[in-house]
Amino acid sequence: MRESLKTFLYRLAFNHWPCYRGSGGRVRFIAADWSEVRVRLPLSWRTRNYVGTTFGGSMYAAVDPFFMIMLMHRLGPGYQVWDKAGRVRYRKPGRGALTARLVLPDGEEAAIRQALEEARSVDRTYRVELVDAAGVVHAEVEKVVQVRLRYNDRPSPEPRP
Repeated sequence: MRESLKTFLYRLAFNHWPCYRGSGGRVRFIAADWSEVRVRLPLSWRTRNYVGTTFGGSMYAAVDPFFMIMLMHRLGPGYQVWDKAGRVRYRKPGRGALTARLVLPDGEEAAIRQALEEARSVDRTYRVELVDAAGVVHAEVEKVVQVRLRYNDRPSPEPRP
């Protein structure tokens, strides 16, 4: 999947958005259908910790918002999407640039819509790895995202007689 002009402009906006820019991460690609986002986290004076390796907070922050935002774009305005939880497991110190490829599984939107027919909200868990150029995993991030229908989009109950 290629990047569209619209997702290219989103990518530029992310890379200049102050709270994301502070993570040190840079968005490198957003698929036209928002099914994939690629992020790069360089080792620099802004992302280096006290011992000279990549700061763990930068690793987490570089991938933090994307599963929520990807789902918001994939599902559309009739759904309310929130980050609910996050967990990071540091595997190895980052001594160079790290990359992450965030991908939504095929059929994810259909599974969410089907689950919401039976429940008020649904929690979905996604995982992403931050890897170096050799493919060595330096951190694993797990995000829990909650999805529900917007209240004003639910059918109203039948009026009582």
